[in-house]
Amino acid sequence: MSMEHPTPPALIRVPVRIVVLVAVLPVRVARDVLTATGRLLDRTLLRPAGRALEWFLERAVVLPARWLYRSVLTPAGRGLAWLLRAVLVWPWVGLWRYVVVPVARYGVAVPAVWLHRRVLSPLGTGCLFLLEKLLLVPLVALFRYVLVPLLRYGIALPAGWLDRHVLTPLGHGLAWFFRRVGRGLGWFLPRLGQAVFVWPWAGLWRYVVAPVARYGIAVPVLWLWKRVLVPVAREVRDALGLCWRVAGFVSRAVGRGLKRLAWNLLGRPLVRVWWGLRWCGRNLVARPVARAWASVVRPAGRWVRDEVWAPARRTAAEAGRAAREALASARATLREARGDAWRALVGAARPVEPREPAAARARTLGSTTNVSGAVPAPEISLRKRG
Repeated sequence: MSMEHPTPPALIRVPVRIVVLVAVLPVRVARDVLTATGRLLDRTLLRPAGRALEWFLERAVVLPARWLYRSVLTPAGRGLAWLLRAVLVWPWVGLWRYVVVPVARYGVAVPAVWLHRRVLSPLGTGCLFLLEKLLLVPLVALFRYVLVPLLRYGIALPAGWLDRHVLTPLGHGLAWFFRRVGRGLGWFLPRLGQAVFVWPWAGLWRYVVAPVARYGIAVPVLWLWKRVLVPVAREVRDALGLCWRVAGFVSRAVGRGLKRLAWNLLGRPLVRVWWGLRWCGRNLVARPVARAWASVVRPAGRWVRDEVWAPARRTAAEAGRAAREALASARATLREARGDAWRALVGAARPVEPREPAAARARTLGSTTNVSGAVPAPEISLRKRG
């Protein structure tokens, strides 16, 4: 170690480490026992119980709640929302859109705009004109031609002369006098205050309080801190770390011994019993069940699937197809009967054949010169027409 932290003697180190080891060993053993017990409970009890509880909650709560939400609450909520909109929203929307808005627009807003534009704006303009001509113009003339000359030549000029030739020299003289007096007092009063209030306390602090505090308190406390308290605290810290590790070695050794003893007394017999039960279950239950499944249940299931279920499904499909065709035929027949009844009651409408519009042909009145694409009209005399 450096000279600032000297190594403490063995007289301090050994008793401190013995006391710390005796105090730390039960704590470390108890901590290791609790840790091992917690891990054992977590591995053998809490995790299986948590998985079982999760499986139970999934089957007993989550799936029924999900089915109830999807199949019952969602349709009911949508129907209730539609009903609430139909009862509470749509009437107010219709009232607002077709009653309140038209009344407010054409009964209030349009007349108000017309009143403002045609009546209030001209009236306000006339009032502003009258106020300007009757009140503002006389006030401006009074201020410009009466008050301003009176204030300028009756008050401002005499006050400026008095300030410039009388008050300003007097103020300069008073300022010079008070400046001199202030400088004298500023030199004398601080020295008087120092002599009365500062120098005695400074001497008392420098020659009495500081030496007593330094050599009577600070130096012994610092020596005690450096030479006694710091080495003892550092040694206790090191002893705690060392003894904690030693207690860990001792605790793990005791734990390994107890684990081996428990394995020899309980673990091996239980493992043997488990392997015996497993062998019995495999040879007495699993293999006979597998053979029965492969030789009896599976062939019977395939026969039922191929010979019973498949024909029944095809028959049901054909019956459903025939029923759908019969329903379609019945609907078509019903539609034709309804059309015949309607035509019998109101009469059949004349079919309108679609045709292209014929272009109007231009012709000349009895002229031999025809327009391109025009057909000449037959020449009939007035006598024959008459």
